[in-house]
Amino acid sequence: MQFVDEATIYVEAGRGGNGIVSFRREKYIPFGGPNGGDGGDGGDVILKADRNLNTLVDFRFTKNYKAQNGHSGMGQQKTGPAGETLVIPVPVGTVVYDIDAEEVLGDLTEHEQTLLVAKGGRHGLGNVHFKSSKNRTPRQCTPGDDGEDRNLRLELKVLADVGLLGMPNAGKSSLISAVSAARPKVANYPFTTLYPNLGVVSISPETSFVIADIPGLIEGAAEGAGLGIQFLKHLARTGLLLHVVDIAPEDASDPARNIQVIEQELAKYSDELLSKERWLVLNKTDLLLEEDAEAVKTHILQQTNWQGPVFMISAAERTGTQVLMNAISRQLRENRIEAHEAEDAAKARAQAALVEEDFDF
Repeated sequence: MQFVDEATIYVEAGRGGNGIVSFRREKYIPFGGPNGGDGGDGGDVILKADRNLNTLVDFRFTKNYKAQNGHSGMGQQKTGPAGETLVIPVPVGTVVYDIDAEEVLGDLTEHEQTLLVAKGGRHGLGNVHFKSSKNRTPRQCTPGDDGEDRNLRLELKVLADVGLLGMPNAGKSSLISAVSAARPKVANYPFTTLYPNLGVVSISPETSFVIADIPGLIEGAAEGAGLGIQFLKHLARTGLLLHVVDIAPEDASDPARNIQVIEQELAKYSDELLSKERWLVLNKTDLLLEEDAEAVKTHILQQTNWQGPVFMISAAERTGTQVLMNAISRQLRENRIEAHEAEDAAKARAQAALVEEDFDF
């Protein structure tokens, strides 16, 4: 399946149905009054998150979406049927932008969450609304209003707890294959990952988390070199980033220098992403003797002044991967506890502020 994470579409809600002019016509009632009914409201356009979708590829082929118009009113004060609401399914994690207004309309992060993106036009009024003591035979009615229309940009940001980043061929795909059921392409050459991959890591029957792998970054990525920069947005929702490093690169490059390159590209792309908690994962330890791997680790820490946690693993041999996953699970649990405590504290402050306002009166 082709992975598409951005698309632009045009949506138009339905027009409201027109009210009509009609008069009561029955036998033995020659001067019946007005009985023209209202039109029906136009149909809305709604986006609905669907966890069974994982790409925006369908929007590459269908660009225009229009809801049904409302129907005109009828005699005997009958209201015309309303236009049918148009529901457009999108993947969970879709951010919706109004292109013309340059604003975010919503962020669909939960299954079956909905977002109204275009409101249907209001119905027109029939002549029954215009009768009065001075105007017993009104021939007035109003047309239905046009529905809203918008040019939208849809941007998919995958939902994951942990994100992997690093140079091409650092072993990110091998790592996600080793710790989850995901099976991304793994080969001994750069840029084997062409789009984000997600894997679910199960620590126990009650504990699991989602890990995301994106294409590797290279120097100059922020200016458009390589593939990874366009997928960095998928790491925006993650709570923890793993910087995966090849400690024995085939091109004989300096692992410490490779780390600095990625750091520079993150800084160019987003301060928010740069400020996220990052752990250093030194991969491919199976290619070196234990003392040589430790020497490389010491060199890296000295050259980069890395302050966060450091793990040494071999994704290919699955050495150290379980220790890493257990540590991640504990950290995510602590992060959730801290987030809940912060949320409770914020609610308590808000409640205290309301009580203080009440006493001011």
